[in-house]
Amino acid sequence: MLKLFKLLGNKRLFILLMGLILFIAVMGFTLGSRTNLSWPEKFVKDTVGFVQYVFYKPAGYVAGLFEDISELRSLQEENEELKIALSHYTRDKAYFNWVEQENKRLQNDLNFTNAQKEMYDYTWKIAHVISVNDDPVNRTVVLNIGGREGVKEGMAVSSAEGLVGVVSHVSNFTSTVKLVTTMDARDPNSNGIAVTAEGKENQVFGVIETFDKSNGTFLMSRIEDQKSLAKDDLIVSSGIGGVFPRGMIIGKVTDIQVGEYGLTYTATIKPAASFTDWKELFVVFEPEAEKE
Repeated sequence: MLKLFKLLGNKRLFILLMGLILFIAVMGFTLGSRTNLSWPEKFVKDTVGFVQYVFYKPAGYVAGLFEDISELRSLQEENEELKIALSHYTRDKAYFNWVEQENKRLQNDLNFTNAQKEMYDYTWKIAHVISVNDDPVNRTVVLNIGGREGVKEGMAVSSAEGLVGVVSHVSNFTSTVKLVTTMDARDPNSNGIAVTAEGKENQVFGVIETFDKSNGTFLMSRIEDQKSLAKDDLIVSSGIGGVFPRGMIIGKVTDIQVGEYGLTYTATIKPAASFTDWKELFVVFEPEAEKE
């Protein structure tokens, strides 16, 4: 007994023994059958729960932030892909529209040449316009065919709508076309066009020597019989004089009036050709010209 009291006199050993006894008591109490938690367990659970809450919430926010950043990057990449796809679509659509328009234009050109071949024994060689000189005094266009393809000065040039001009200069690979809109009766170097009305070749005769720039029309003069010509008659070249081939479309009659000296009549002709935005034109080869 004396030894026991001496051992209990040791404070450290006493505290250790009391702690062991308390631990055994708590364990025994915890392992017992019960429905409610003890206050130490509640304290521990509440403490652990609070610590988990303190650390879990910020961790959840951080995880959500990184997830949002990842989604944002994915959206940016998707937007870039959509922008590229849209640019490709826009480019392809523009190219398709250009090809479609060119196809329609060339189809019209083909139909035009086939119709002309059925009417006259001419060869129509298509040429691309490579430049335009808009000088009102000497308006010309340059084509991408020349002497190598048999083009010669004086050959008529037409669009699918009507007569455009005459070849004025030729090089090996290009040719210059002087437009009929530069015609002026006062110019000694300007060649007039002998014309007639389609379907009235034996009744109507006249000459186009002037293009009125103020209203964009031709003046057909030296008409002897006013009654033989009517509004909306289609005026074509007659082939007389050999400068322009027969049957080249000039335009339609819009008005008929008495001529300058009262002996003949003058008609106003609206050009069939538009004289703007050309892509292709035709050089007319007559059979005689091809044999030379």
